[in-house]
Amino acid sequence: MFLEDQAPPPPRLDPGLPVLLLRTNHNVFHHGTLGVIRTLGRAGVPVHAILEGRSSPVSRSRYLHRGHPWAPSAASPAALLDHLRAISERVGRRALLVPMDDAGAIFIAEHAAALAGRFVFPRQDPDVPRRVADKSLLIAACARHGVPGPEYRTPATPAEVDDAAAELGLPVVAKWARPWLLRAGAPSTTVVDAPEHLHALFAASRAGDADAGPLILQRRIPSGAGDWFFQGYFAEDLACLFGGTGRKHLAHPPRAGHTVAGEWVDNPELDALARGLVRTLGCRGLVDLDFRRDPDTGAYHLLDFNPRIGAQFRLFTDRRGLDLARALHLDQSGRPVPEAIPAIGRTILVENHYLRQSVRPPFLRPGALRPLRRADELAWYACDDLPPFLAMGRRSAARAVERIRVRRRA
Repeated sequence: MFLEDQAPPPPRLDPGLPVLLLRTNHNVFHHGTLGVIRTLGRAGVPVHAILEGRSSPVSRSRYLHRGHPWAPSAASPAALLDHLRAISERVGRRALLVPMDDAGAIFIAEHAAALAGRFVFPRQDPDVPRRVADKSLLIAACARHGVPGPEYRTPATPAEVDDAAAELGLPVVAKWARPWLLRAGAPSTTVVDAPEHLHALFAASRAGDADAGPLILQRRIPSGAGDWFFQGYFAEDLACLFGGTGRKHLAHPPRAGHTVAGEWVDNPELDALARGLVRTLGCRGLVDLDFRRDPDTGAYHLLDFNPRIGAQFRLFTDRRGLDLARALHLDQSGRPVPEAIPAIGRTILVENHYLRQSVRPPFLRPGALRPLRRADELAWYACDDLPPFLAMGRRSAARAVERIRVRRRA
């Protein structure tokens, strides 16, 4: 047991194992990528990343060893494999390949044999990432194993859309089964209040977004008991080497998005449920699971299962500086992962999304603004690495001005 003012020494990482971050979806504001670059770069590990170029604020980080050109889509596996081989030659040695989105995780698992000579990564049953990332397959798996989930419908006709709205009640949660195949900028999950909006989404699932379908409609569980998440790293034998449970205080988009303000909370019930679920489904490596607790039954309903690192992973930084990215690097470099010393109560805030939400008070729950005054971790601001924060601010301001111009023209 360590006293509060006695920080144990941080685990030493192997600088001889560089890292390549693979992200396939365009998002210049992906703060999770910046988080990995900083935490591993500060530990002396050379971090390479596939980025959109200088348009990405992440590219300004002092801890980025080298940025590499944007990659072909994972839907063109041969081209993406060639691109990764070319990057490997520039890196000059085997590197730890870390997927930053679901499509990348699926690609690595399904092409592990072709990648293994140049990269290291947690070995996985090749079909597992797709089975947990595809929401229709995940729902079926949860039903087989008795894992609670919201009541849902998968309409096949416009009439069934109306039936689902009547049976589930509005507002209803609309999700795409394979969100990594959506067109750029389209939301993967939407809380829908009006029947006409449901029909518009259903029409899209039959047209331009057909590859991302089917469209899944779920009963919306009241949010009174909270939105929760679990993140962990699971070894080859499915032992959890590092993990934590968090509570989501604010999301973007409101009511159906990723964490904007979160807190590390000691929740043994959810921790046991999440670890058991990951083992049951056989997912190794990094995982990010979302839950909502039903205020009527107390049950935690699984909403999402991502087979990769979560963007808010830096929330789970223990008192010795160990986090999920460092646990991954330690294990994949053959070093032991020490037992975590949890920092319960630690908070994180994503500044750009927080500011967008703060100008929309009707969507905020009471007390949602308080994390700004006590955030232990900020997604963008770091006193030792200011350029990404400044670049993010400039780009966010430019986007805001453009949105105003569009509205005025309309």
